[in-house]
Amino acid sequence: MKKFRFNVRVYGLWSDNGKVLVSRETVLGQSILKFPGGGLDFGEGLREGLTREWQEELNVPIAVNNHFYTTDYFQPSAWDDSQIISVYYEVSPLVPLVLPFNNGQEQFDWLPVDARMAERLTLPIDKVVGEMLWEQQTGQK
Repeated sequence: MKKFRFNVRVYGLWSDNGKVLVSRETVLGQSILKFPGGGLDFGEGLREGLTREWQEELNVPIAVNNHFYTTDYFQPSAWDDSQIISVYYEVSPLVPLVLPFNNGQEQFDWLPVDARMAERLTLPIDKVVGEMLWEQQTGQK
């Protein structure tokens, strides 16, 4: 019998003046535009993992604020045989961050929160969150 596994991901949403921070990186040869964050390590809590991810990627400490969204449907991974569960938190950096920023592997910059935001994002769950951010900003559904 085949064993299935879960892949828990945690992402931070830093919004400012109608824009949100995104990351452009290459995964298995594919360029993707996504929210900053990544996979949870075994033994790590969600907030701890998100703080570690932002420290690794942006070299910036963050305040992990409100929970924004957790995947509430089945989403298979595009890269392996796991089920993706993504958790999103609103965050704020604790030190100034000058953008755009490039860490040698990823480039970080602002993306406008607008009606086309979701289609610009690559990952399916990020697209859902992009729609939610747009709805939150406009008060529309």
